[in-house]
Amino acid sequence: MRKEQHHKGWNEIKTNDSWAIFKIMGEFVMGFEKMSAIGPCVSIFGSARTKSDAKYYKMAINIAKKVSEAGYGIITGGGPGIMEAGNRGANLAGGTSVGLNIDLPFEQHDNPFIDEDKSLDFDYFFVRKVMFVKYSQGFVVMPGGFGTLDELFEAMTLIQTNKIGRFPIILVGSEFWTGLFDWIKDIMLSKGNISATDLDLIRIVDTEDEVVEIIDAFYKGKSLSPNF
Repeated sequence: MRKEQHHKGWNEIKTNDSWAIFKIMGEFVMGFEKMSAIGPCVSIFGSARTKSDAKYYKMAINIAKKVSEAGYGIITGGGPGIMEAGNRGANLAGGTSVGLNIDLPFEQHDNPFIDEDKSLDFDYFFVRKVMFVKYSQGFVVMPGGFGTLDELFEAMTLIQTNKIGRFPIILVGSEFWTGLFDWIKDIMLSKGNISATDLDLIRIVDTEDEVVEIIDAFYKGKSLSPNF
């Protein structure tokens, strides 16, 4: 009897997994259709827990404004904190403000600064991450937690392995990022686990103007298109 129940449970899982494919396909189709119509964008990442009176929240607003004024849309994860600041800056500049929302048990809720027709909802992190990577001309990474690091290192890995086109990755806040990248250079690089060229597109900055300068310099004379 126990063996029969065990097999029944596995069969139910297999059936549910098979039907989940259609929901996953639906999220990809929705994302591709909406994002492909938006045009060149820059993604801003950072902690959902950053308060509106914090230094990096205010910097994210100013960065988003300047990037919008330079002709790019702004993509964020759609939630509070740094994500809200990014959408808020785009909104203030009259630019394109995109939110890729994810259903989470805590922290995540739509912020009010996303364009009404550019708020996308996802159940699957991996589908959402594809949208960030495919349609971003650059990543601006503010101080954050595990989710921020996840996006950062996924982009670095995909560029390193030539799975996507190269684009600038800009880390804002040397006080936050320098220790991590010193460790990467002193340990990972020195042990031969990465190559020096893997870090070529990583820039650590402390001002809003540097962000726009790096993005503009990278794309000078180049056509803008999705990364894969």
